[in-house]
Amino acid sequence: MIRCVSCGKEYSNDEIIYTCTDCGAILEVICQPDVSKEIFSCRKQTMWKYKEFMPVDETKIVSLDEGGTPFIKCNKLGKELGIDLYVKVEGSNPTGSFKDRGMSVGITKSMELGVSTVGCASTGNTSASLAAYAARAGKRCVVLLPAGKVALGKLAQAMFHGAEVLSIQGNFDEALEAVTALAMKGQLYLLNSVNPYRLEGQKSIGFEIVDDLGWQSPDRIILPVGNAGNISAIWKGISEFHDAGFIEDKPMMTGIQAEGACPIVNAVQKGKSEIEAIKNPETVATAIRIGAPVSATKALRAIYDSDGYAETVTDDEILSAQKMLARKEGIGVEPASAASIAGLQKLVDQGVVDKGEQVVCIVTGHLLKDPNTAINACVEPLEVEADINKLAEIINK
Repeated sequence: MIRCVSCGKEYSNDEIIYTCTDCGAILEVICQPDVSKEIFSCRKQTMWKYKEFMPVDETKIVSLDEGGTPFIKCNKLGKELGIDLYVKVEGSNPTGSFKDRGMSVGITKSMELGVSTVGCASTGNTSASLAAYAARAGKRCVVLLPAGKVALGKLAQAMFHGAEVLSIQGNFDEALEAVTALAMKGQLYLLNSVNPYRLEGQKSIGFEIVDDLGWQSPDRIILPVGNAGNISAIWKGISEFHDAGFIEDKPMMTGIQAEGACPIVNAVQKGKSEIEAIKNPETVATAIRIGAPVSATKALRAIYDSDGYAETVTDDEILSAQKMLARKEGIGVEPASAASIAGLQKLVDQGVVDKGEQVVCIVTGHLLKDPNTAINACVEPLEVEADINKLAEIINK
């Protein structure tokens, strides 16, 4: 069953629908199977380990073995901050970002519905993921990208996997408006996070976190927020496991946005349940350069219902955290991912995160998604002759 998050109107699972026909609000899939957590034992470590909680036909699953990503205890950074810190490394998914989880479910649903063309608007990762999964499923893929605003690694992925890439003279929000209009006319099946089945895959991050912690909830989960689907998806997944009796407690959901693209943070700081869109969002963290997140309602609900928090970070803080995470813990992430680490540092300094808290930071995409930003943040390689004496002289300085 699909249900409106605002008025509660219900729709059947075989309808192609993205927003409520009565009130225009976004939708969510209701899924609460009656199973024991022991059923997950001895299964392959992918997100489909939890297939009973995925509301699609398992005979039609389109998968690249997404999920089962590393859950790394970061002792050095955690000790510095005075917390028990884990990092969930979503850049280890097949196309290098968390979007693969949602795309696996979304494309599987497209198989059920029998659609031939799928599409999305994207800041990069969604297009890369959709292109790969559409290729896997044998479907035509159309993606709309804001011209000149997509990191090189992500653009290369979308093109190489065979997507028809349309470069839009405008920002992400304008691209999403255009592709949504096409979807409403039946030109394609939309797989942005306004599609409730996308978030059904992404909720598996929450499943894996509590499973990795021995069926315990952390005190807090911190993650970057762009189009706002992921924070609401993870909260949904953890809430489903809580309602099933698998865990006793739930975490505080904490969203981090860049200063130049922070409608969610602005709303939380004012105690509002609706956002005011930012017309021209700007940040070096291209994956979260979004001014009108479609899942804002769900995200705000996740933050408020969990007694969570939201905060902004500067581009300098993001880039500093990106380098620090790589050099202290060996975890290489794209800029948007580092927003969670930058946010954690800021919240510890502010006293929002208490000493001794168990915190999980989600890092959403791989370092090589945005190679130019990574290279520009480093010192250029030193050119030297292949002479052992000169090399020794440099090394011993």
